[in-house]
Amino acid sequence: MTTNAPDMTESQAIAHILTHCRTVAVVGLSPKAHRESYHVADYMQAAGWRIVPINPVAAASGQTILGEKVYATLTDAAQHEALDLVDVFRNSDDVPPVVDEAIALGLKAIWLQLGISHDATLARARAAGMVAVQNRCLKIDHARQAMQ
Repeated sequence: MTTNAPDMTESQAIAHILTHCRTVAVVGLSPKAHRESYHVADYMQAAGWRIVPINPVAAASGQTILGEKVYATLTDAAQHEALDLVDVFRNSDDVPPVVDEAIALGLKAIWLQLGISHDATLARARAAGMVAVQNRCLKIDHARQAMQ
């Protein structure tokens, strides 16, 4: 499916991601089970999605998260995995370099979790052809779609 990401509404972007993505790089995925990033990734994995953890500290120590190999960067992960989506659990100020890396890798979609937004950077992502969502929870939107 060809998309014109700059012209997509938020609801169209959400629907596109939930329909077409199944392998998600989770930037900032914590190995701690009480953290929100862990809950969302665990839910998505249980829903049949492939989770690719991105956490430089956990990668350096050779940890796995949710049974998956952890990569230090998106670039490292993209060398080994075909990524459909980048789900970001970082502070809003940390978003620009993540999006820049995703654009450089030619990735197709980015999702900034609830409470995370960066309008200028998401506009740049959309201009580069990425489908982009911000300040939304992937788990909540997936569950909402599953109930329809």
